[in-house]
Amino acid sequence: MRFSRQELLLVLITMIWGGTFLAVHHALAYTGPLFFVGLRFLIAAVLLTLLTFRTLGRPTRTELGAGALIGAAIGAGYAMQTTGLQTIPSSTSAFITALYVPLVPLLQWLFLRRPPSLMACVGVALAFGGLLLVANPEGTAFAFGAGEYWTLASAVAIALEILLISASSHRVDARRVTVVQLLVASGLSFLAMWPAREQVPAFSWALAVTVLVLGAASALIQFGMNWAQKTVSPTRATVIYTGEPVWAGLIGRVAGERLPLAALFGGLLIVLGVLVSELPLPVRLRLRRLPLRRRHRTEGPGTTSAMPPGDPQP
Repeated sequence: MRFSRQELLLVLITMIWGGTFLAVHHALAYTGPLFFVGLRFLIAAVLLTLLTFRTLGRPTRTELGAGALIGAAIGAGYAMQTTGLQTIPSSTSAFITALYVPLVPLLQWLFLRRPPSLMACVGVALAFGGLLLVANPEGTAFAFGAGEYWTLASAVAIALEILLISASSHRVDARRVTVVQLLVASGLSFLAMWPAREQVPAFSWALAVTVLVLGAASALIQFGMNWAQKTVSPTRATVIYTGEPVWAGLIGRVAGERLPLAALFGGLLIVLGVLVSELPLPVRLRLRRLPLRRRHRTEGPGTTSAMPPGDPQP
């Protein structure tokens, strides 16, 4: 299978994403989650503005509104994910976060009244079974802790972010709305520090370097995705993104994390559920679900053939 330059870039982006889980996990030894998320997205917004300021222009009201909603979802998602990383391994966090893909069709059904496809339902079932194994590898009792709950909630917020992006992408400039949403996510994270009673941490070079690198990565990744997905189909891009928890698991294992075999199998089921939820319905099943209305036309003496629905009358 040949990969285009755009697809190779998405593979690289997925590898970087997988590595960020471990980086965030270690950075939380020096800071609280809200300050970390706020500073990370502030750096990303500043870098994006510097890279595009000559052609950026002023955001419209539509872009401000869309950016605010998407930014709120991003801020909530990353804040909850980062909170969960305080108590669970980075590889576990990556597998649970990947549930946002099969959650999207369920949220479309809930909010937009669009029933999920058969393959989406199969993907959700596989991913849910994998989630149970990741959270309870010993098979004794349901052992969801606070970290798993926070991470599962973050997957729901990220799925909402995907829906909001899909609803507004055709009406906004990607660069301007990205800067707005990063600034909103950063501002909301900083504001949430007060009710959460989170303190500004003492200066640490380890924290400063990690936040700067992850902020730059967030800015460059966003540019790369916007460029690559102009020519890469959403389904193929999603298949590539499925490698994110796999890379996170591999990087976590190299760093010393050891998940039980049942948890690794559960992670595999989640990845499989993500893949299946994005696959089209098999041809035979599609044909069975078609209406039985057929029009026939004569092709020759004694022979007929079915005319597909929508063909013009001869």
